[in-house]
Amino acid sequence: MPVLSAGSSRLGVILALGTTQTLAWASSYYLLAILAGPIAASTGMSANGVFAAFSFSLLISALVGPRVGRTIDRFGGRTVLMLSNAFFAAGLFVMAGASDWVWVWLAWAFMGAGMGFGLYDAAFATLARIYGATARPAITGVTLMGGLASTVGWPLTAWGLAAVGWRETCVIWAFAHLFIGVPLNAMLPRVRGDLPSPANPAPRIEIDRTMILLGFAFAAGWTISTGMAAHLPHLLQDLGATGTQAIAAGMLIGPAQVAARIAEATLFKRAHPLTSARLSAGLHPLGAALLFFGMPGIAIFALLHGAGNGILTIARGTVPLAIYGPENYGYRLGILGVPSRMAQAASPLLFGLLIEALGAGTFVVSAVIMLAALAAFCLVQTEPVKGHGDERG
Repeated sequence: MPVLSAGSSRLGVILALGTTQTLAWASSYYLLAILAGPIAASTGMSANGVFAAFSFSLLISALVGPRVGRTIDRFGGRTVLMLSNAFFAAGLFVMAGASDWVWVWLAWAFMGAGMGFGLYDAAFATLARIYGATARPAITGVTLMGGLASTVGWPLTAWGLAAVGWRETCVIWAFAHLFIGVPLNAMLPRVRGDLPSPANPAPRIEIDRTMILLGFAFAAGWTISTGMAAHLPHLLQDLGATGTQAIAAGMLIGPAQVAARIAEATLFKRAHPLTSARLSAGLHPLGAALLFFGMPGIAIFALLHGAGNGILTIARGTVPLAIYGPENYGYRLGILGVPSRMAQAASPLLFGLLIEALGAGTFVVSAVIMLAALAAFCLVQTEPVKGHGDERG
């Protein structure tokens, strides 16, 4: 298996990691928007019970995140990302054979480990370990590809459900991790390990005002992203869209994410990442205001929501890098990711309950949450933090 060189194959690294990220997101985070109902019906669970298992998986990913980040800071992300494919495959195989809630929860336990080891935080930390402070273009490139996860995942999962059934669809996704994900992640560059020693102890990250504001803003953003990923087709149908129209609108999110990331890589490449972050937080509320104008408004919402998601995902990687630098970057992302993953864990169930109570009014709640994220980003200063952000002790 050839291993890519960090110096000469930046494009190859981006293509390999972008493909595996698309696979990881499509087969985990975006899975239940299509399969929650069939899984619930086959295992005697309620749909909210299935989403509760998904929430449990996000809690697991939050718990493993900081340790994963520290491991990547020291040894690189190649092996960690390959392990994520193994966890994803195990979870999907267990899901395919699930007969009751116990097996569904076990499946999502494996999937939670896979998400902690293998979604964007791990990918961003891997790129920072390879490229240091110059990782921003590579982060953008990987998210350009990963932004297609919903566009690829929802139609493929829906096709698999109709053609062969939900269990067989899970098996196909599992084999994709083993025969596509593992070989591609194995091609990532190897980096030299940095073993801890008395002279090089484990890092201590100070939780300062900027970390708190960023933690809140990213948690708010990912709460909405997760809730919409899990429930958007249902929510759009509450607004009067047909099932086909809801899926079609959802398919606009991926291209909108990609278009927004292209804009971030070109039009905003000289701007501070916080500028992009603030823009991203404002797009969802703007789109929500247009939702009640029929199908044109629904399509515009999908585009604006997708664009905001696309830029926010980049900001999650580039804002901490710009403010704090590459030292202990993976560990810092892991810490910042804890409130996000905790909020994400509650989001599918919370949104399910909100939809039952408010229906389409749930969009009002989501808009208010994103306005709060915008306020938090506006309170963060753009100057790099020096002198206390990467203490050791």
